[in-house]
Amino acid sequence: MSTKTMQSPDTHTTAALPVAVIGAGPVGLAAAAHLVRRGMAVQVFEAGDHVAAHLQGYGHVRLFSPWRYNIDHAARALLDAHGWNAPDGEVLPTAAEVVQHYLAPLARTAALAPHIRFQARVHAVTRAGFDKSRTAGRDAAPFLLRVSTPGGIEEHRARAVIDATGTWAQPNPIGIHGLPALGESENAGHIAYGMPDILGAARSRYAGRTVLVVGAGHSAAGNLLALATLAGQAPGTRIVWAVRGTYLRRLFGGGANDGLPARGQIGTRLRALVEAGQLDVRMGFGIRAIVRTPQGRLRIAAEDRSLPAIDGIDEIVAATGARPDLRIASELRLRLDPWLESTDALAPLIDPNEHSCGTVRPHGHRELTQPEPGFYAIGAKSYGRAPNFLMATGYEQARSVVAALAGDLAAADDVQLELPETGVCSVDFANQDKAAAATAGGCCGGPAKLDASACCALDETKKAEGKAGCGCTPAAPPVKARAPVAPAAPQACCG
Repeated sequence: MSTKTMQSPDTHTTAALPVAVIGAGPVGLAAAAHLVRRGMAVQVFEAGDHVAAHLQGYGHVRLFSPWRYNIDHAARALLDAHGWNAPDGEVLPTAAEVVQHYLAPLARTAALAPHIRFQARVHAVTRAGFDKSRTAGRDAAPFLLRVSTPGGIEEHRARAVIDATGTWAQPNPIGIHGLPALGESENAGHIAYGMPDILGAARSRYAGRTVLVVGAGHSAAGNLLALATLAGQAPGTRIVWAVRGTYLRRLFGGGANDGLPARGQIGTRLRALVEAGQLDVRMGFGIRAIVRTPQGRLRIAAEDRSLPAIDGIDEIVAATGARPDLRIASELRLRLDPWLESTDALAPLIDPNEHSCGTVRPHGHRELTQPEPGFYAIGAKSYGRAPNFLMATGYEQARSVVAALAGDLAAADDVQLELPETGVCSVDFANQDKAAAATAGGCCGGPAKLDASACCALDETKKAEGKAGCGCTPAAPPVKARAPVAPAAPQACCG
């Protein structure tokens, strides 16, 4: 392939160069809209041939956040200037509808369309003339992006870089160790990651089959609910759910206490399926290996050798979360949290070992700043491996970061973010799981049992609600795994 260096002839200084935005998803386009609104030059690089390729990948899924949380203010201003007919703010869109009615029209506006490059995949970002080890003069050098396009490899320079590539394209493997399970790659033809269209395009793959769902987040719940619907339509469809944790309240969510009713209903419906015996639930089941049997089906072995294997599986749906691709910035100086791979300042606010509310205190450019000035990861990628990211969080990140790049620190620091809580605000679930395991023997000990008749039903109901149960004492206060970051102002739990 040929290599081209792309730079306008009148760009003699770094300040005159555009800000490069990587990714034309909802948060990347929001960043571009804020840059245009402030009169700053912008270049958007999108690897796909259309906007929001990741959202299109699960376009059949109805989001649990209504339209009013899914539209950025600067983006809306651009659309309104073109006579946009905004959707009802209280309606729940599908992911495809977000693209069709919001992101695609936004990308077509005269303000953004000339600045978006499709089929332009950024493989690496560095400082022009500097490798990672060189310091003197580094901060004054422009960024250099190496981009593959249908016409060959190109190099682009930028004054700053905003990475909004997300994590959806890098699903976590099934194995309990963070590595692929033994046999995972060999049986890849029977594994779908994320949220396949179970009731639509992928229906024939799952109808009448025994399907294993792995994971304990909202994506796993959505897959289980879709499979339960399919099981009611296609006899012979059997559902097995493997969860490595044991704390049911975390899995079922806050129900009616959730600030997003649709999100709360997901957990409520899932709990009803479990209680009705429609799912074969294997809790505490960390997967070690996937083995193909002589009969052509899959046997799933747990890391805990005392647990019986799951036999007779035809297909696996892995909803085990995702992780950021850090290779793109390997020549930049980043300070990432050792286990979440987010920035150090953001990590204590979003650590799933401590927080479950699905919300985080307002944060912006200061929490996202890296030792490499001018480089920011925003959107889902800013969370690293942490779950529960909402688009509204990314929109406020984009606004704050762009304001900082524009030199308007007053606006950049004035972060306003109010997110609906999940209704489950417990902390340090790891310690709760350990305590549950230590007391699992008696009627009033351990987590709620799936079969309430196994013990006193009142006790099981109370424990499933996160209460002590009959005759039990409340759990000891949790021990923090991290030193907490002092909040900018008094906040409610996880808010």
